[in-house]
Amino acid sequence: MITISIMLATIMQTLDSTIANVALPHMAGGLSASQDQITWVLTSYIVAAAITTPVTGWLAGRYGRKTIFLISIAGFTASSLLCGMSGNLFEMVCARLLQGVFGAALVPLSQSVMLDINPPERHARAMAVWGMGVMLGPILGPTMGGWLTDNMSWRWVFLINLPVGILSFLGVYFYIRNSATKILKRFDWFGFSMLALAIGLLQLLLDRGEQQDWFGSIEIRLEAIGAVIAFVYFLLHTATDSGDTFFNTKLLKDRNFVTGLAFYFLLGLLLYATRALLPPLLQNLMDYPVTTTGLVTAPSGLGTMIAMLMAGRMVGRMDSRLILALGFGLTAVSLWQMSEYAPQVAQWNIIWPGFIQGMGIGFTSVPLTTMTFSTLDRHLRSEGTAIYSLSRNIGSSIGISVMQTLLVRNTATMHSSLAEHITPGALATGHYAFANTFDLSTTTGMAALNSILQNQASFIAYMDDFRLMFWMTLLSIPCLWLMREKKAENPVSAEDKDVVIAAAE
Repeated sequence: MITISIMLATIMQTLDSTIANVALPHMAGGLSASQDQITWVLTSYIVAAAITTPVTGWLAGRYGRKTIFLISIAGFTASSLLCGMSGNLFEMVCARLLQGVFGAALVPLSQSVMLDINPPERHARAMAVWGMGVMLGPILGPTMGGWLTDNMSWRWVFLINLPVGILSFLGVYFYIRNSATKILKRFDWFGFSMLALAIGLLQLLLDRGEQQDWFGSIEIRLEAIGAVIAFVYFLLHTATDSGDTFFNTKLLKDRNFVTGLAFYFLLGLLLYATRALLPPLLQNLMDYPVTTTGLVTAPSGLGTMIAMLMAGRMVGRMDSRLILALGFGLTAVSLWQMSEYAPQVAQWNIIWPGFIQGMGIGFTSVPLTTMTFSTLDRHLRSEGTAIYSLSRNIGSSIGISVMQTLLVRNTATMHSSLAEHITPGALATGHYAFANTFDLSTTTGMAALNSILQNQASFIAYMDDFRLMFWMTLLSIPCLWLMREKKAENPVSAEDKDVVIAAAE
């Protein structure tokens, strides 16, 4: 019963990382939001979860794991209800922020409970069950989100969490005993607050920059100044405080760890940016029904799960850098295939690149995590996992914002470029039906022509985004050899494998 209860909470949290993606175009209409504004629904959740995750261990030790678990489940369920009831974009973003804050603790706490209720000899089996639950959410998310949006409403993408959350809450309340609180070292609230403020202001700058004319706007300038000041305070505090700081500078002395942070940042950028771009492309420009969109994007999660199982067996038997190169190579191939899409692309050509990208992500995450922590001192690994997870979440939120900004800007640029070639003379020399349909002397003809130009410009902008991510992935592969293989005299012990698995997930 404990396993069922905590796995319900885990699946509920991981499901929300992908279930909303396919519903974004419908949500944009329901909330009167533009295409770039609606991505705040994704980035607000990711940023809130990223900022809150590092506090989970301290809160559980201070107030008891069961207490924090119950508060997290109740808060996540209540904020899901608020998401489903939102009447405008502001209410939705606020509710998603709350979802991220409360949901951040669910996955790490569920793993901790699974390890505690199973003896050491069953930890591998318990982590297999837990890992399958973690992967089940991203796999089911697109399909379930598409079906709910098509047959009911996009609001049910969030309301579906209510029965799951209630069952999980009752199970945790009745079957889990509260762990004894223990005296912990002080938590560096100042350092944490400064870093959280810097990340939040940076995200706000990226999300609103395109609408506010970037640094031509006082708001954007203030956000940029605030982010820089907060980050400088964080750096100075970390470098000069002799006590326990939020970020342990000893982590920077390990080359594998620093390099791993950079690659995990890139991995988050590629994964979530692609998942944010594909559904609007398929629905808005290719006229895919929302259910079909969910079905053709779901195999990406399946590919990740298969590759992670394979990579787990390959690590230790061959050079991990070769496995990483395979993962990044597959990801690059998939992005190149996406950059070659045409408006009449077949469904199979959507499914196959997504599956390949999923396998690329799976082949990357396991060996990357293993190498990142293989040379790190054991007493630094707990702190390292929090920073490691934070790097991926920051990469995810920044990736979505930057790619969406480039999409909007490139669409406008391409629209102007295409319009330069449209003249009455050019139309007159074309086919008779074509010339009459787009008669520039009529309002209807002008509107029809502008709609065609806008669709073509948007499609080219999407392809430019995929091509940019392709080059980023391809050019990063040689940098993999900056990491070094684990030394034989510094093996990862059995108990440390749990830390590695946690960081990977």
